[in-house]
Amino acid sequence: MVIVVCPKCARKHKVNIDLIKVHIDSGKNVSATCRSCKFKFPVLIDQLHDSPDEKEDYRAKTRKICVTLSKGGVGKTTTSVNLGAGLALAGYKVLLVDTDTQGQSSYILGKKPTAGLTELLTKELTPEECVVNARKNLWILGGGKSLAGVKRIIDRKSFGAEWTLAEAMKPLESQYDFILIDTSPGWDQLIVNVLFYATEVLVPVALEVMPLHGLSEFMKSLGSIQKYRKEISLKYIVPTFLDTRIKGPQTLYSELKKLYPEYVCSPIRYSESLSEAPSFGKSIFEFAPGSIASADYRALVRKVTMDDTALV
Repeated sequence: MVIVVCPKCARKHKVNIDLIKVHIDSGKNVSATCRSCKFKFPVLIDQLHDSPDEKEDYRAKTRKICVTLSKGGVGKTTTSVNLGAGLALAGYKVLLVDTDTQGQSSYILGKKPTAGLTELLTKELTPEECVVNARKNLWILGGGKSLAGVKRIIDRKSFGAEWTLAEAMKPLESQYDFILIDTSPGWDQLIVNVLFYATEVLVPVALEVMPLHGLSEFMKSLGSIQKYRKEISLKYIVPTFLDTRIKGPQTLYSELKKLYPEYVCSPIRYSESLSEAPSFGKSIFEFAPGSIASADYRALVRKVTMDDTALV
């Protein structure tokens, strides 16, 4: 086995050397497509690296995904929690970071953390003391009202304010396969911090007119961030609240696919189970594993991991 490194995102991929060598020896050009960023690149001999010993713990680079849209009520927290829970069930180590002053991510999972993101950003506690284990393979860095004060602290910084979150998160990164960041509605300094930290953007969009307008505005804001930080890119648009009983949402879903065909994922269908599960402190996989919402979030997990066998 050898390691092929994507020149765009630095993701490492294990590849059977025999599969490549046959083509290289025949004089043919060999190309590969990165499973993480979808970048297609030529494979050269000097890009191949010896695989680490099989006994060593080989891990790909931590993926940092923010779940965001300036419009409220589109399913950001629901998607963050259930995607995180699904990834954890699939065997990945996941850290869910709640940057919302409402702190609902912890509530949905039935947890009441005494510390969280505020204490991490102010350095009142060590990173390990701020993180709470919610489920097997799933940890939470909780939000809450105290984040309002942190926003003011960030606003008062005269230099490097946009990197505050990235600097605080650095000690935690290597411990997880995925870091999911749930954001609040609106646009403030903390959202900018999230976009200067994450490398992938997942946008939940309720299938209504105003959220679609909000998506258009968000794309402009993301473009402004990308002028200064090219590492971040839109990867997924997740349509939410698809009610198959009426025509309107399905029409909007079709329009969304026409506008952003390369980003739109399978929709999350409307389900009463999704609104009931938080009252019991459970993810959709725990509360209603046989529901359509559970099936839809399983599909999203497979999309994000690029593993068609995950949670099957």
